[in-house]
Formats: sequence, C-alpha cells, structure tokens
Amino acid sequence: LQHLEKSAVLQEARIFNETPINPRRCLHILTKILYLLNQGEHFGTTEATEAFFAMTRLFQSNDQTLRRMCYLTIKEMANISEDVIIVTSSLTKDMTGKEDVYRGPAIRALCRITDGTMLQAIERYMKQAIVDKVPSVSSSALVSSLHMMKISYDVVKRWINEAQEAASSDNIMVQYHALGLLYHLRKIDRLAVSKMLNKFTKSGLKSQFAYCMLIRIASKLLKESEEGSFPTPCDSGCILPAVIRWALILATSKALNCRMLLLPYNLELRSFQVAMKHPSAVTACNLDLENLITDSNRSIATLAITTLLKTGSESSVDRLMKQISSFVSEISDEFKVVVVQAISALCQKYPRKHSVMMTFLSNMLRDDGGFEYKRAIVDCIISIIEENPESKESGLAHLCEFIEDCEHTVLATKILHLLGKEGPRTPSPSKYIRFIFNRVVLENEAVRAAAVSALAKFGAQNENLLPSILVLLQRCMMDSDDEVRDRATFYLIVLQQRQIALNAAYIFNGLTVSVPGMEKALHQYTLEPSDKPFDMKTVPLATAPIFEQKFKTVPPLTSKPEKVAPSRQDIFQEQLAAIPEFKSLGPLFKSSEPVQLTEAETEYFVRCIKHVFTNHIVFQFDCTNTLNDQLLERVTVQMEPSDAYDVICCIPAPSLAYNQPGMCYTLVRVPQDDPTAVACTFSCMMKFTVRDCDPNTGVPEDDGYDDEYVLEDLEVTVSDHIQKVLKPNFAAAWEEVGDDFEKEETFALSSIKTLDEAVNNIIKFLGMQPCERSDKVPENKNSHTLYLAGVYRGGCDVLVRSRLALGNGVTMQVTVRSKEETPVDVILASVG
Repeated sequence: LQHLEKSAVLQEARIFNETPINPRRCLHILTKILYLLNQGEHFGTTEATEAFFAMTRLFQSNDQTLRRMCYLTIKEMANISEDVIIVTSSLTKDMTGKEDVYRGPAIRALCRITDGTMLQAIERYMKQAIVDKVPSVSSSALVSSLHMMKISYDVVKRWINEAQEAASSDNIMVQYHALGLLYHLRKIDRLAVSKMLNKFTKSGLKSQFAYCMLIRIASKLLKESEEGSFPTPCDSGCILPAVIRWALILATSKALNCRMLLLPYNLELRSFQVAMKHPSAVTACNLDLENLITDSNRSIATLAITTLLKTGSESSVDRLMKQISSFVSEISDEFKVVVVQAISALCQKYPRKHSVMMTFLSNMLRDDGGFEYKRAIVDCIISIIEENPESKESGLAHLCEFIEDCEHTVLATKILHLLGKEGPRTPSPSKYIRFIFNRVVLENEAVRAAAVSALAKFGAQNENLLPSILVLLQRCMMDSDDEVRDRATFYLIVLQQRQIALNAAYIFNGLTVSVPGMEKALHQYTLEPSDKPFDMKTVPLATAPIFEQKFKTVPPLTSKPEKVAPSRQDIFQEQLAAIPEFKSLGPLFKSSEPVQLTEAETEYFVRCIKHVFTNHIVFQFDCTNTLNDQLLERVTVQMEPSDAYDVICCIPAPSLAYNQPGMCYTLVRVPQDDPTAVACTFSCMMKFTVRDCDPNTGVPEDDGYDDEYVLEDLEVTVSDHIQKVLKPNFAAAWEEVGDDFEKEETFALSSIKTLDEAVNNIIKFLGMQPCERSDKVPENKNSHTLYLAGVYRGGCDVLVRSRLALGNGVTMQVTVRSKEETPVDVILASVG
C-alpha cells in the first residue's frame, strides 16, 4: 500500500457504482482509503462526500466482510463528509436485524454519525441493544452510550436502568462496560457513586476488569475525601475492606490476564497502601490476606504480610516475623523497604515486641542490599531506639556491628551521630569507644570527622572516660584531613577546660542559627567596621533547628560545598528590609504561620502573618479582592490593641484589582513599661477607597468612595515571642544557663484530666520545643516531667522544666531558667 496516490484511489472508487458489485475489488479499494486516512492524508470535503456516497451502494451486497469494512469507513469519514446521515436507515436496519455479526458494528457506526437532534430517534433501539442477550451487541451499545454522553448527557442518563441490568450480565466485558457507563453517569454525584460501590460490594462481580475499575473508583473517592475536595468524608470503614477484597480477588485469580491487570497500575500495591492508612477497616480481610502469604508471586505475598503487620494483633507478631524470614531473601529491595516500613509502624504499636523485631532487622542488615534498603533498616532501628529506651543497648550494638563493614558514608555518619548522642548515657559507655575510633583509623574524611565529634560527646559526659578521650583526640590532630584536625583541636581545647557550660554550648547543643542569615550578618559586619564584637544575637534563628531534623547527619566533605537554600524566614527578612520603615528594626526573630481573618467565600479574603522583631511586630496582611466590579485603592488594616502595644504606622497596598493579591503592613511596638504583657488581642478594620469598574474590561470609573470592612480579631500570644530550639542534652543546657534567674511556681490544671492532654496543651501554649523525648508520656504513670527549650524574642535562651502529677486534675510545678529575667517573668505570667 505504500506510495499510493489519493487521486488514483478515488478514481478507482467509481467501481462501487458498477453492477453487479465485486466484493473482492471493493474490499481492496476500501482498504486503500482507510490506509490513506490513517496515514494523515487530507481529503477535501467534496472528495470525501463523493467517495462516501459511492460507498453507500455497497450496502446492497450481502458479503459480511465488505459490510464490516463499510462500517469502519463510515466511522473514519463521518467528520469530513457531508450528509453522512444518508446511511442512517441502512445502519438502523442492520442494528435491528437478525445478523448478530452486523448489529454491534452497526451500532458503533450509527452513534458516530448521530447528532443531538437524531439521538432521540434511535433511543428506543439503543435501550434494547444495551440489554441484548448477545454480548457483542450489548458491549457495543454501552461503549457507544459512553461516547454519546458528550453530545447529550440528559438523553443517555435515561438509559441508566438498562445499564444497571447489563451490569448483572454473566459476560465479563458487558459487566465491565456497564460499570464504566454507570460510573460516568453518576460521577458528579458523590453519594450516588458511594451507593454504587456499596451495592457491588454486597452483590459481587464476575469480571476482573470490573474489579479493576471499582478499585480505581474507590481509590479516587478516598483520595478526594482525604484531600478535602468534598465537604463530607466518605465512609472509609465500608469502602476500604471492599477495595482490599477486590484487590485480593485480582491477586489470587488463576487467569494470567487477571493478574496482569495488576502490573501496569500496581493496583495491589496501591490498595494495600491505602489499607495501611486505615488498618481497622481492613481487619475483616485478614484471613484472606493470610492465605496470600504463601503465594508464588513474592510481591503479592510481601504486600499481604506487611498489611497484616499493620492490622494484626500483638500475639501474631512472632508468627508473622517467622513467615517473613522464610522469603525475605527472595524479594527485591523495593519490597524489602515496604517490609521494613511495616515493621517500624508495628514497633510503635506494640513496643513490648521490640526485641523480636530488632533481631529480625539486624539479620536483614547483614544481608546484601542497596543503599535505600540499608537506610530504611537503619532508620527503623534508630526510631525503635528513640521510642523504646529498653531497646537502646541492643540497638546500638547492632548498629556498631554494621558500621564495621558499612560502605555508605551517609549511614556511617548517621550512626556515629546517634552513638555520640545516646552512647554516653548508657550503663557501659566505654564499649562503644572502640567502634568509634576504628572509624577514625579506617574510613574516609567525612566518617572520620563524624567519629571525632562522637568521641568528644563521650568525653564531655563521662568524667572517667575523659583522659582516654583526650589521648584519642590528640592522635586525631595528626590526621591528613583539615576538617578532622580542626574538629579534634577544637574539641580537645574545650574538653580540657572541664567546664559544663562550655561543653553544653560547644559540644552538646551547638548553634541553631540560619546559615544564610549568619552569612549575611557576617558580611554586613565586615562592610561596617565596628569596635564592638560580632553579636550572635543579631543572627536569625533557624526555623527548623539542625538537630531537630530527624536523622540529619554531617554531609560528606566535598571540595565545593552545596549552596544552602534560603529558608522561609530568610525570604521574609529580605522582603521586609526592602521597606524603608522597617530597615531599623534589626534581625527578624520569627514569622508565624498565616492566620485567616475572613471566610474564604467573602468578598474580601484576608490573612495575616506576624513578623516578630526584638521590640516590634510587623503584621503582614495578604489581601485578595474577589469582586470583579470593584478596584480597591490605598488599602490598610487599622488595628486597635486591647493591651499596652503601640501602633506606629500602616503601610498601604496601593491597589487591589480583581483576584490579584496584594500586601499591606501594620507596625506595632511591644510593651516597654510592662514587658510581661505580651498577650494581646487586636481588633482589625480594613479601610480602602472603592472605584467601581466594568467587570468585562476592568476599567475603573474616575470617582471613588471610602469604605471599610470588619475583620476577625487577631491574637498575639506568648508563643509568638518564642522560637523553638532543640537542646539534645537538656541537663547540660540547664546547667549552662545557670540559676541566676530561676523562678518556680505551682499551678492547678483542674479542667485537664490526663497527663497526655496536659503535655500537649503546655507545648502548644508556650510554643517551645520538647527535649529528651519528654513529650511522650509513659503508660500507666501518675507523674511526668516535661522539658522545654526555646529562645525568647531578642535572642535569649529560655528553658522550662514542668513536673506534672495526676490527681483531681493535673498539678503542674513550673521551673523556668534564663540568662535574663524578662523571659522568666513572661512565661510565669502567661501560665498564671
């Protein structure tokens, strides 16, 4: 068929008018026409129409193959020929005739040439075809109905009863196509879709293709519910078990094409992952899942057992771990990671089973595997150690063995950081020294540097080990790498001072400043020479402290360090410094999360971000005008404080066009006469000039008028004045701050009934960072101590030790330390 000439083929098409019709020659010409169309050959309207009219005479032939080729050609030429409806009667005759081989293709061809005005004329025939006993006819009618929805949804919607009847067909394709049509007819009605899913959950289906579609529909419904796309969440308790059961039906099917359905979409993986989010909804399927553990497809067996790990009982843990051991070596790293993640979740659920899981994980750690797999295991062991103090020694021992042969720098430095943090506080810290110093002797520069830092932490916390640590650090000073030598020298000098405050400041807790912010502050200091020493309080704090980022480690040493991306606070600092009125405010201390001051559906949408400085607060109002017939100009927010705050100035947004966000600012000074009066409520009024405009063009009128809009009240609380900062060693930080400004008071929290509730409320109210995992309250305890750390506005550390006792309510003894008196008084006044 190559090198065909369109004109020659159309010339040949005249043979369609000959009598008698030669089916074989006509078939060959139709094939040429279809070939040209599919190769993108352009047919003019006149050319296509002439060929189409000539082809309609071929309906006089009873040759089956020729007739079916005519259907194909009609569908291809329907959009380029004129008056194609001339074949409607012929197609309708074939559609309702006795020749089943004609009926299905005739339906598909007829629906391609039917428009909205003709659809009602064939409606009766379509309804009959949908419920036809011949599967090919029914499927053709269902698929064609799906296409016809684009032309007239209302007409096709009247066929829903027939589609429901087809959904109960014994034929798998008819059932699949019927389900597809039902869903597309109902997808705009979420309740109707839920009812449909529940119906098929109870009645069951015979088509694996239909199950595949049900899983997609249910997963979409659940995702939309979780994302809040709908006002009412769906009933996951009903849908989730069904999703799992459908996936199991596909996974356990004996038919190859059934199981192959899982592969392109990872449907079994997706359904199990959905189940992991809602384990209680899947418990009913546990028996089916257990039957899959021995499945020959190890991927399915793995996903089944990981779901069981999430949903099973404590008594089943040992049995499940043994079953995993039998095949874990046969699966890919990807699925091994899934297993490890399930074990991690299980350990949080049943902490008493940590020894069984720790042993299993250590065995997996010794097996061959890639970086991601090993990292998942290490992260899991670290999380077990942090959540279960009883598992600390066994977990550290397993990790020490692993780093002896670890080839991944990131994992080695991560483990060394953990050893330095947890090892000194174990009953026998000296046993870890050998493993750490071996890294100094045998590993690359990054690992050696991390090992030196870990050794220093042992020396700082264990007086009896200090002489040995000093000797080891002196040996490290002869290292070939600059950073290793510098760290060893620095830590050696600090440790030789034998001062708790120095150890806390320079070994345990380190700096929590913004790296880009420190770079800018140092650069500015060099540009403006001063007799005063550089003040670290002028450097903004890191919004996510370095040590707070779980499992973060020392990055590998490279010749070109990666550029640190500016944080959200660094960006705000730069934006605010560009405004003349804010230049003299000093470094930005903290920026809050946005607070919404209007409903989303109102005519003006306003939210506020509080930017806290040493002696001032800048309120940034992000405003959006949702009215297309108004232009707002000179927009400000006037604030009236309930307490001793002073409003200094308002900086307007020049204009707010329709749907174009703009910003205005209000600057206030914090109380000077009474520094403890930090909590305040501001009443807010948005004021502006309105100019009416044409909604279509956006062109405003010349004259405007003043108007105002009342916003929600805005609160400033004690947490706005405190930045979270993590102290890995709270006891050392407590001693470092000292008791010069220490105050203590006792309070009764009568409305709070549990220690958990008390801990969560205190953390939220003060906005401070819990340390030493003290935010986790042990079970069945009537007393607990919460350790909190933060930095008060201006750059002064503040620490809180809160002893809680459960009785008739909760009694709380609060002890606050800081190097200045104001933060101590502020916290006690706020709690009181």
